[in-house]
Amino acid sequence: MKRTNKYHITLGTLFLTSVILGISTPSQSYTAKGSHTSSRDRQIAQSTINTAALEDSVFQQINSYRATQNLPALLRNSAINTQARTHSQNMASGKVQFGHDGFVQRVQATRLLYISAAENVAYNRGYQDPAKQAVEGWLKSPGHLNNIKGQYNLTGIGVASNSKGEIYFTQIFIRV
Repeated sequence: MKRTNKYHITLGTLFLTSVILGISTPSQSYTAKGSHTSSRDRQIAQSTINTAALEDSVFQQINSYRATQNLPALLRNSAINTQARTHSQNMASGKVQFGHDGFVQRVQATRLLYISAAENVAYNRGYQDPAKQAVEGWLKSPGHLNNIKGQYNLTGIGVASNSKGEIYFTQIFIRV
């Protein structure tokens, strides 16, 4: 079973998109692929904002929301974080377009045997608290909210920025 839904929302300078992938059971073993992000791109992404603080903020906000819905907290996974960060860096540097192209490959590259997976992405510019703005936008969008409230147990979050001041967010949700 494979189900893919895409949602796109534009709110001022906040851009959001969401995707869901449902798989009954993975039937292959996966090999992680190396990142194609250069050190220069990482420097640009890291130079203007504290990406780790924004990632932690998204994680805490999402788990706080899940707690209000009597849902279990998500656990961060380093392999998922790596894929989310790489995707945000690639979007920020223009290597890939904003969206979900390569989502299946990102999930497979985690090397986790998963039941289902989903992804929320956002970018914004000019907000005092960009993580809060991204999460609030996701919570107002039915597709993003479904991912946040989904029966997932693991997550990874990646944030990157570019020289234009755009901040890109990727959150991947996985159920193992």
